[in-house]
Amino acid sequence: MSFRRAVLVLILAGFVGAGSFFPPGAAADEIVLRSKRGSFEDVKGAVVFAIENRGLVINTVSHVGEMLDRTGRDLGATKRVFAKADVLEFCSASLSRRAMEADPHTIAFCPYAIAVYVLPDEPGVVHVSYRKPLAPSSSRGAQALGEVERLLAEIVREALE
Repeated sequence: MSFRRAVLVLILAGFVGAGSFFPPGAAADEIVLRSKRGSFEDVKGAVVFAIENRGLVINTVSHVGEMLDRTGRDLGATKRVFAKADVLEFCSASLSRRAMEADPHTIAFCPYAIAVYVLPDEPGVVHVSYRKPLAPSSSRGAQALGEVERLLAEIVREALE
């Protein structure tokens, strides 16, 4: 995957609301999206708990929704993209080490990120998404990134149960 495509996937992971909203040609199958009825705070708290329950530490919480609201005003934008939106970034030292020992270029997937957000026209529906770590050229790197994808899927599944 080219660097530009990787950046596009990262942007889409944080800024695209639901699978049906992907524009033609977007990397829809590179983003996993799940949704649940509930409050933003409850679902975000469940994701945080599922991450921390595995002994992992959240490094950063990016308040993407607030940032878009703030910068939108400066840009003269009137459309509200999210009612609420945060991206949680974290890492697993053991999984990341295995991936990077197998293929150092997998550094691009660290830290891992899970987005939690509500769209303005869907109050009460909380979306949770993450980008799939795509297989690099080495099979060892692909195997290690498969473990990362299973971790992300388990975290989201636990949080939304």
